[in-house]
Amino acid sequence: MQNFMYGELTDKKTIEKVRQTFDNYESNCFEVLLYKKNRTPVWFYMQIAPIRNEHEKVVLFLCTFKDITLFKQPIEDDSTKGWTKFARLTRALTNSRSVLQQLTPMNKTEVVHKHSRLAEVLQLGSDILPQYKQEAPKTPPHIILHYCAFKTTWDWVILILTFYTAIMVPYNVSFKTKQNNIAWLVLDSVVDVIFLVDIVLNFHTTFVGPGGEVISDPKLIRMNYLKTWFVIDLLSCLPYDIINAFENVDEGISSLFSSLKVVRLLRLGRVARKLDHYLEYGAAVLVLLVCVFGLVAHWLACIWYSIGDYEVIDEVTNTIQMDSWLYQLALSIGTPYRYNTSAGIWEGGPSKDSLYVSSLYFTMTSLTTIGFGNIAPTTDVEKMFSVAMMMVGCKYFNVFIKNYYYWQFSWLQSQIGLK
Repeated sequence: MQNFMYGELTDKKTIEKVRQTFDNYESNCFEVLLYKKNRTPVWFYMQIAPIRNEHEKVVLFLCTFKDITLFKQPIEDDSTKGWTKFARLTRALTNSRSVLQQLTPMNKTEVVHKHSRLAEVLQLGSDILPQYKQEAPKTPPHIILHYCAFKTTWDWVILILTFYTAIMVPYNVSFKTKQNNIAWLVLDSVVDVIFLVDIVLNFHTTFVGPGGEVISDPKLIRMNYLKTWFVIDLLSCLPYDIINAFENVDEGISSLFSSLKVVRLLRLGRVARKLDHYLEYGAAVLVLLVCVFGLVAHWLACIWYSIGDYEVIDEVTNTIQMDSWLYQLALSIGTPYRYNTSAGIWEGGPSKDSLYVSSLYFTMTSLTTIGFGNIAPTTDVEKMFSVAMMMVGCKYFNVFIKNYYYWQFSWLQSQIGLK
């Protein structure tokens, strides 16, 4: 309050409410008319939040001021008497800065609350846990705080299901698995329902505004979600598997819906944002890099199989391509392709389990730059894809080795500091 003062137009009831808020150690918000040192009146949206230490004692108040002069009626004081309403409005628009001001404490070290390591690890956002213990803001009954225990648990459930989706969706699309298994169909349907519930919860969950404040207004929450993740979340929870389960579905439509399931992988963008604050821990970075390596190898294995499956049989001439890696694999493991003259189709070949293991084996050896050669690219498309995989593997291990030695150096520094 050093830069502002009360004036003759400041509401006396609002002043009394501000004083009661400080006296009762409460959190509250007001619209108050204050004056600068040069007697210029400015409307502010004032938020007061008591800051407590580890002994639950209020040690200071966090006050934020947001200039809302633009949204109020033009202020009429001695300097504007006789002016037209348009002139007073122009003056208000000129003087308004429309910025969020925050009075920071002089000594932050006295109020920093060292929260538990478990809570820090479980939270899925760097802007969720404040470094001080602040009272929860007052929210409507149907609004959920984004850092409460329930929302944290729910975010971990969504995180696990997102990784499940990231593994199963490319596999189902590449290997063209028809969801006839009732157990898998029910499981995927439950995942879709949970993602749908997540959309509903996101319409009722607070978020952090640009000024660091917690936004709990329902209209602002809905508008923010609609402008950010709503479309992606909606596309990711549509029941594509149920549509593909029907036997009478056209093959082209089934392939289209199978391809649309890849949209669910866009949810990984939210995962990356939530896991961003783990990057400050060296060991966590190594674990994440290993998980990402396995996930990328899985995706590349699905693509590698799709290339072989597309090239192994020439649908125009209805002949087998003997230079395809799938044909060579089928011969090496004793399950060659054969032509069924009565049905007019090609049969045989390795099982899907064997194909996936072989594809993952090849992508792993390529990414790690080992390449034993027992599974090798032969066609031009396969060779181009293998070159791309080698480039990805070189870049990945460059990042991995740099982070590994950085973590080792940090660990050594901490050990020397302890001695």
